Amino acid sequence: MSKPTLFPSASGPVDLLVVAGEASGDEHAARLVKDLKSKYPDLRISSLGGEELIRAGAEQVFSLANHAVVGLIEVIKNYSLFRNLFKQTLDWIEEARPRCVLLVDYPGFNLRLAHALKERGISCKGGGSTVVLQYVSPQLWAWKPGRRFRMAEILDGLGIIFPFEKKCYADVSLPVSFVGHPFAHPSYQSTVSYDPSGELLLLPGSRLQPVSRILPVFLDAFEELLTGDSDLQGIIPVAGPNLRCLVESLVNERADIRQKIRIVDRTGSLPARAALMSSGTMSLACAWAGVPGVIGYRAHPITYWIGKCLVGVPHLGMANLLLPENPPNPEFLQGQATGKILAREMIPLLNDPDASGKQATKTANQLHKLLAQPESRGAVDWLVQEGKLG
Repeated sequence: MSKPTLFPSASGPVDLLVVAGEASGDEHAARLVKDLKSKYPDLRISSLGGEELIRAGAEQVFSLANHAVVGLIEVIKNYSLFRNLFKQTLDWIEEARPRCVLLVDYPGFNLRLAHALKERGISCKGGGSTVVLQYVSPQLWAWKPGRRFRMAEILDGLGIIFPFEKKCYADVSLPVSFVGHPFAHPSYQSTVSYDPSGELLLLPGSRLQPVSRILPVFLDAFEELLTGDSDLQGIIPVAGPNLRCLVESLVNERADIRQKIRIVDRTGSLPARAALMSSGTMSLACAWAGVPGVIGYRAHPITYWIGKCLVGVPHLGMANLLLPENPPNPEFLQGQATGKILAREMIPLLNDPDASGKQATKTANQLHKLLAQPESRGAVDWLVQEGKLG
């Protein structure tokens, strides 16, 4: 039986294909595409991403962001889907022959794609004409640093968003440019803001499998907190219909708290007094906005065991990694991530918003200085020059 066709046929020449396999990459890429379209409105841009890239003006080939998974076990469970998806992605690129392919984060999929483009003779590294760039570096400083040698063989350039990452590539020939963090871009509008009288943000992540493990624990913590503050209100922002459906089903199972929690689309800026969050991009967004919070994370036991053996960093949260001398967000992983423990850690943030808010503002100021966009060349100029789009 033939595999179902996921992609439409390419129609006409494509200047840029953006591949963003998860919500955070979709958001980062959308900001970049929006700026690019404002300077070069005639560029034809296609995407394997999510709703944000569509809103930014990219023609969607496939909604890749709605199929994001993380962890070995989750990948194995979805192997057939991703094998089919990967082949159709390659076939579409071979048909469309975009001038440039921009791979945004999501290294498990994207680096395999770059390698296959070289093997097929499509990319510049394979003797073809398509420039292949990576925007947002894999976390080499956390695990699998040897990937840099493979990346130098299959990529034409890399745009990094954390300045310290450049030294990770000092011994390879790959052109690496610090293009500033997307949060430091002048047009960036924070998805959260600090409000001492605001709601409690629950941020379990954007991928279905992690959310299914993390959100029930967060709801346990919220229930614990309600015993001491019956007026507490919670809010869960979601990106995409699949995630909304999962979150609604988990919240609606809790008759005692479901009237206290709002589920909203992840658009605009949400005022919050504190956040209970997983370790992804939103934890950095909260730190950037001066919103105090606590990190809780649970993975599949086998995935966690493998990660614990391989990962060589002391923290999961990016703000904690960037500010190691005074990590701003307490972290509780696996068995330590329970409703009682997380609620205990949240109580002082909720009961003394002035003190926690001042500390969070100090953290935000430190991050703003650290991740400021360089004056010389930002992400758009880097993409146009390295991707030969001008």
